[in-house]
Amino acid sequence: MKIVTPALLLTGGLALAACNQTASAPAGPSVVAGSSATGCNGEIARYRAVMSNDLAMGHVNQSVYNRVDRDIAQAEEVCAAGRDAEAVRMVNATKARHGYL
Repeated sequence: MKIVTPALLLTGGLALAACNQTASAPAGPSVVAGSSATGCNGEIARYRAVMSNDLAMGHVNQSVYNRVDRDIAQAEEVCAAGRDAEAVRMVNATKARHGYL
């Protein structure tokens, strides 16, 4: 009769879990957006694409999406004024506020 210890069960469970991993990593926001834009324009385009997808999938509700959209519109104005670093900081602050960093 074999004795099964918790350590043996854990090891076996981890081995089985490793078998279920896929070879490729999930697509990042730049792949999702399909945009080759760089700098603040690229950051804004990619984050808009992520938020649009999350809204469509039901991961965020409309009111959260609207708040993010207003924040991103402000960053877009700053970006258009040529203040790239400030616009990227604004996008990153919005991401952090809503759990996307």
